[in-house]
Amino acid sequence: MIAAFESEHQVLGPWSLETSKRFWEGFSPSALAASGAPDEIRATFLSDTDWTRVDAVVTQGEGTVRIAVAGPGDLRAATHQVRRFLSLDIDGRAWPAVGDRDPVIGDAQHRLPGFRPCGFYSPYEAAAWAVLSQRVRITQASSLKADLVEAHGDDGAFPAPSVLLGLDLGLPGRKNEYLHAVAEAASAGLLSGAYLRGLDSDDALRQVRSITGLGPFASELVVIRGANFPDVLPQNERRLEEEIARLYGPGRTSGETADAWRPFSAWAGVHLRALRELRMGEFAG
Repeated sequence: MIAAFESEHQVLGPWSLETSKRFWEGFSPSALAASGAPDEIRATFLSDTDWTRVDAVVTQGEGTVRIAVAGPGDLRAATHQVRRFLSLDIDGRAWPAVGDRDPVIGDAQHRLPGFRPCGFYSPYEAAAWAVLSQRVRITQASSLKADLVEAHGDDGAFPAPSVLLGLDLGLPGRKNEYLHAVAEAASAGLLSGAYLRGLDSDDALRQVRSITGLGPFASELVVIRGANFPDVLPQNERRLEEEIARLYGPGRTSGETADAWRPFSAWAGVHLRALRELRMGEFAG
């Protein structure tokens, strides 16, 4: 039976629905469909609590967010998931101070006003993307994902782990094996946002790295972009390191700049990557 639930939540710190929506609609790994009014986000996703389909409508108030969800499962958990995948469960009141300490981040905040990291609905979907995108162009991986959702998803929602486990997609190399390992981990509760965010970030990274097929880069993607940890510094993000060297000077690394970014090192890194994408269009190629 389909039920509905609406709730309103305080947003601590800056947030712009418009800026986040604009970024997400161009984020090829998990692009938000361009639909609904300009002042709302409409999303269809898979709950990582009970693996049911959820439809959500998100609107912004004065220092608040209103979330309306509908589906057959646990809608309070789905609401928490919406807040998590939009980074609205984070107290961001200290985020502007990072820009005060670091002019590069201050410029990024100015150019992306109110942006908070978003994109993947869950660590499970981020992990599946990490497998699908191994050794192929982003456009190819996006097509693979779209075909997977179309053929085996639930009316726009990503396939549940139980469905993914039963598929043989004929993918090259060990990708089928790796997708099955991701599905098994998700079925065991190891790739839910609530579970991973309940761990220390180092433990969360170790947990994800223990899944067959997910190496250091993929594990960081799952933890930083799937679970939306705010203060995890990527160690295996070549494009971020290139951007830091370009903006801070040749030879500079994330390890030398990140002290000024805490406790929002992940947010700072995502801002720099988002601006690089606007400049270079890497997610589109």
